[in-house]
Amino acid sequence: MMFSQGGIRLIAGLGNPGSRYQNNRHNAGYWFVDYLIDQYQARFKEHAKFKGVSSCIEIGGQTLWLFKPKVFMNESGLALAKFSRFHKLDTRQMLIVHDEIDFPLAKLRLKYGGGHGGHNGLLDIIRHLGNEFWRLRIGIGHPGNKQRVVSYVLGDSKLEERNTIKKRFDELIEPIAYMAAGEFQKAMEHLHRES
Repeated sequence: MMFSQGGIRLIAGLGNPGSRYQNNRHNAGYWFVDYLIDQYQARFKEHAKFKGVSSCIEIGGQTLWLFKPKVFMNESGLALAKFSRFHKLDTRQMLIVHDEIDFPLAKLRLKYGGGHGGHNGLLDIIRHLGNEFWRLRIGIGHPGNKQRVVSYVLGDSKLEERNTIKKRFDELIEPIAYMAAGEFQKAMEHLHRES
């Protein structure tokens, strides 16, 4: 297996660790990395010094790291910085997967760069690594009221909501294969046409 030089080499899913948080809407990034682990029959390896778990899978003939920081969301950046520096990964080779409250449920979008939009995981990553990385944004819907945002994001999703989101994950394999090959425009055109 060979790592791509020009495409993504790391997919990192954001969430909060522990069974208490596993169904929280804020953990949508974790859900996608767990989906890849299941699909490719891979296993996580724990890394105390990186404060996370990682694995490797092959998509489109390219080997990609998978990483989940096992720290709270607002400390994701430090864990990711330690892991990426150890493996000599450029931020432009990273795909950060996270929940997006401003998108309808299960809407999927790729984006490069930009701000944190109030997302504490992205805020910490930008603080430690800058903002030149790819994002996969997973729509979790909006509660319709600003005062309810925090409790909504940190609240458990309904089973039907999770199933709706997870059914969309199959559609991401081809775009990620394009991204691994460095064909980012093709990845966006493919995914954004579908969703």
